[in-house]
Amino acid sequence: MLNSSNRMIVLLVMIFVVLCLTTSVTDAERNIGVCLRNCAQCEKMYDKYFMGQKCADFCVKYKGKLIPDCEDEISIRPFLQTPENDY
Repeated sequence: MLNSSNRMIVLLVMIFVVLCLTTSVTDAERNIGVCLRNCAQCEKMYDKYFMGQKCADFCVKYKGKLIPDCEDEISIRPFLQTPENDY
């Protein structure tokens, strides 16, 4: 049988585990939000040259692990396009 101090330790460990799991989910959601906002900002900056929907789909698929930076060509290169009637 568990005495009261052992019960308290088990309870604290369980609370700690739940908090760790909850925090990691929140970080992932925050990263997705930042990623989506950056996609929207790049779409405003580059207008028809930027594929915003493709960028947003990328954010959701990879859970915001790779966040596009509008000033870094390498990070936004997959989402850039040449408009068909641009002349």
